[in-house]
Amino acid sequence: MLHIVNGDSVGDRLRQGVVQGGILVWREIYSEGPVFADMTDSANRSMRARYLEKAMGIPSAEYIRTCEAQERVLDECHKHEEVVLWFEHDLFDQAMLCYLLHLLAKRSFPAAKLSMLCIGEYPGIPLFRGLGQLSVEQLRTLAGKQKPVTQEQLLVGSALWEAYASDDPRTLYRLLRSDTSALPFARDAFLTHLSRLPSTHNGLGIVEQTTMELIAGGVHLPFELFDQVGGKLHWLGMGDLQYWHCLAQLTQGPKPLLQAEGLQAFPSYKGSPASFGECKITLTDLGNHVRLGNADRIFEVGVDEWYGGVHLHGNHTPWRWDTDRMQINMASTEV
Repeated sequence: MLHIVNGDSVGDRLRQGVVQGGILVWREIYSEGPVFADMTDSANRSMRARYLEKAMGIPSAEYIRTCEAQERVLDECHKHEEVVLWFEHDLFDQAMLCYLLHLLAKRSFPAAKLSMLCIGEYPGIPLFRGLGQLSVEQLRTLAGKQKPVTQEQLLVGSALWEAYASDDPRTLYRLLRSDTSALPFARDAFLTHLSRLPSTHNGLGIVEQTTMELIAGGVHLPFELFDQVGGKLHWLGMGDLQYWHCLAQLTQGPKPLLQAEGLQAFPSYKGSPASFGECKITLTDLGNHVRLGNADRIFEVGVDEWYGGVHLHGNHTPWRWDTDRMQINMASTEV
């Protein structure tokens, strides 16, 4: 039996006698940076590796080695009597789950040998943010409760991945308006992903808007911001390196929206400056104007970000997210 899990903390606890068989920790952050329908293509992988090194400090060579190593294990899946996928409700996990379902479907892995445990809550935890919150004893209560993956789940997962990797976000939006209930958490997770697109209101995505509202309300320390933004937007499952990259983008350039007093450098994969937790994050005048909708981030500052397979660059974006109607607007034409 092989168990594929979403993080080292879960993998380490499962190894403490919770389950029998091998553990494969799938190390990826598909909710950050460029993604493609074919993630194994060398050119695509190199492009993604360069992005992750620049944005988060993850060494390109290490990233590529990790991808190749875990794919070799996946290539041997057919040797196991059962492969169990351990995942949760948020975008971080749902994107990873859909990618694995897509990859296994393309490799004609027999669905009869594939099972899944995917949860969005746990008794006694008011705000469930992931399997990593659970103790060894709590994980034991989940062991053996996986259910066989159906052919419909393979098809829906594969379709969602291809739509998420598309360079046109309307592909994903339209798919989410159809029946994706075979994967019950996917719709909310991927709708939250779409809400990261620049808004029609002021060009801020949901992460930037939530951050600025908290700062305006008096939250200024970076770790407090990360904790509170993560709690409010728990459907994203956003990691700390992702969030530091977002903050860094808002503090850089000739017209920053945020300023960080006492900042030496933002943390990266290589480590964190000792003083980082004490720096004070505040709004600039322009940042406050944008927060209130009196100015537009894209027009004022521009954007250079990936949202799944969508790359937005420059001072004009073909798509905006209407937060009130929860839909994509293309220029002035509603989808």
